[in-house]
Amino acid sequence: MVKRAAGALLQSIEIDRDSRRPLGTQLYVGLRDLIVSGGIAGGERLPATRTLARDLCLSRTIVVEAFERLISEELIEARVGAGTFVSTLLHQERRQAPDIGKSPHDAVQLSRSLLLAAPNFAERTRLPYAPRAFMTALPAFDHFPLAQWARLSAKHWRGARPDVMGYGEPSGLPHLRAAIASYLRASRGISCEAGQIFIVGGAQQAFHLIGSMLLNPGDRVWFEEPGAIGARNSLIACGAELVPVPVDENGMRVEEAMQRAPDFRLAFVTPSHQQPLGTVMSLERRIALLNAADAASAWIIEDDYDGEFFFGGRPPPTLTSIDTNGRVIYVGTFSKSLFPSLRLGFILAPERLVDALTSAMSMFLPGVPSASQAIVAEFIDEGFFTTHIRRMRRLYAERHDTLCDQSRQHLAGKLDIVPTGGGLHTVGMLNPGLNERDVAIAAEARQISVSPISRFRIVPASSRGLVLGFGGIRSQDIAAGIRVLAEVLDARRPGAKP
Repeated sequence: MVKRAAGALLQSIEIDRDSRRPLGTQLYVGLRDLIVSGGIAGGERLPATRTLARDLCLSRTIVVEAFERLISEELIEARVGAGTFVSTLLHQERRQAPDIGKSPHDAVQLSRSLLLAAPNFAERTRLPYAPRAFMTALPAFDHFPLAQWARLSAKHWRGARPDVMGYGEPSGLPHLRAAIASYLRASRGISCEAGQIFIVGGAQQAFHLIGSMLLNPGDRVWFEEPGAIGARNSLIACGAELVPVPVDENGMRVEEAMQRAPDFRLAFVTPSHQQPLGTVMSLERRIALLNAADAASAWIIEDDYDGEFFFGGRPPPTLTSIDTNGRVIYVGTFSKSLFPSLRLGFILAPERLVDALTSAMSMFLPGVPSASQAIVAEFIDEGFFTTHIRRMRRLYAERHDTLCDQSRQHLAGKLDIVPTGGGLHTVGMLNPGLNERDVAIAAEARQISVSPISRFRIVPASSRGLVLGFGGIRSQDIAAGIRVLAEVLDARRPGAKP
């Protein structure tokens, strides 16, 4: 028996002396995998540490340490005077999966929400999250004040250990909540207090939390068509029945929404810069939406995902700032204003929802890491955030103008770029005869990214447009990308030679 175990060990365990992985870890993992997989039976004796060390050309110390790790995990046991044996406990308690002739996928029972979402909304390929023409949702990494950020980070990590390393407040760091409230009052004209601010791990977590709190399965939600993908999928996951409401140059068509679902429970809108079309919701439509929500005792989520970057004149008011009945739940994110990997967002709740949100976050959410919260709070308090926003607003206006200028030169008669007044993206409308999905696939083959508008739709429609990001793309890369896109469109036009 000893001989067979030793043979199995020597044949199966590979020690790579060129690997960065420590030799002891390689031996431990190899032994553990053999034991867990049943390669060495329970109760079987292992070779002596000296023997194994000699056969594998390792030091005995390395082998002893690997054995001690396995003993601590109760995978092997040392018997005085007898040797070391594989534990029988693991193999006694393991249940053999019945062979019923089904594939592994048949055993997985997925929720109805996921089964509904997967066929329609699953991404076939994930977009590369690195700056290149014409990636959307990316801020200008090349202009972020990294030195200032590093200084504030170092300052935070020199703080008191309980503050740095302990559990944070579930609703968010008080310092950051106060800083955000102050910023919203000054820059967005929103009357609010720190107690109404709740810190979350990005906007999508906010949407899911709100949906989980306010929606029952089957509740009807007005949703912009086309609309934001992340919010759409989060609300579907909460069991919502999404009611697609068309969007025009004035925003969501509220009258049509009333005809489709007067009994709605929630509405989702991006009024400052519609996602993805880039339109601004008119004041008349805003008031109509607020009145409809009040009449139906419904709620409104206002996603202000890039509202800071309005460069087309005076910025429009937020929906929240003109809400007098406490129906609007404002969601903001630092993914565009700072950078996406922060995974940091916030909810501004109407006063009537504050207690419920406080309870929900304390019960269900662990809280966002306190380090990132503390650094962002300092970044805002020291004035860096406002300065950065002002600088980025000018930069994005320049990059938007480059996109429009280059398009007039190279895309005339091929793609009609729609100028926008803010944000990090806009749309271009294709000429008849061109298929947006075909163009997107051909562009990807040339290392540029354009998203078909149909990607943002709930109900399939004959869209003829592309979404183009410019915020995170350098002007010279925008110009080069436009020339490549022109070649792609030329090759796809009806009658073009292959």
